[in-house]
Amino acid sequence: MKTKIITFILFYLCTVVASSSSLVWDIGTGWYSEIIRPSFAPPNWVFGPVWTILYILIAISAYKIIYAAKNEYKAIAMAFWSLQMCLNTIWTPIFFGANNLEVAFYYIVALWTSIVGTIITAWKVDRTSSVILMPYLGWVSFASVLNYAFWQLNI
Repeated sequence: MKTKIITFILFYLCTVVASSSSLVWDIGTGWYSEIIRPSFAPPNWVFGPVWTILYILIAISAYKIIYAAKNEYKAIAMAFWSLQMCLNTIWTPIFFGANNLEVAFYYIVALWTSIVGTIITAWKVDRTSSVILMPYLGWVSFASVLNYAFWQLNI
């Protein structure tokens, strides 16, 4: 039981590290507050609660994959999981740090693709771990459209 708790904590810490890049850039001031915003952009306060919930679901998904029965897709699912975490972490510094909306868009498309890969392979390992990633895919789908709109409005 202790090992399982430690495993979950480690996966959750991975998501905390991924989200910590957002602490470096203040999205409420500076460059981001001065660019043209799409009409459907949510208020800044929405992002914290949404990502907190999503990161908990992402950690639970990895935990369930690791503790699922042996399966030939387990390693692939965790590879996709790791890839999406890396891309998730990299997107924030590109968008908010480098202020490069175009490159951020390409990264978020790659992130979206890796989430789909995670969901598909996780389905073959543990269906619950796949299903709980659907809100994440939905949010990143929305964020992709939002990123594209920011890019196009601020060319």
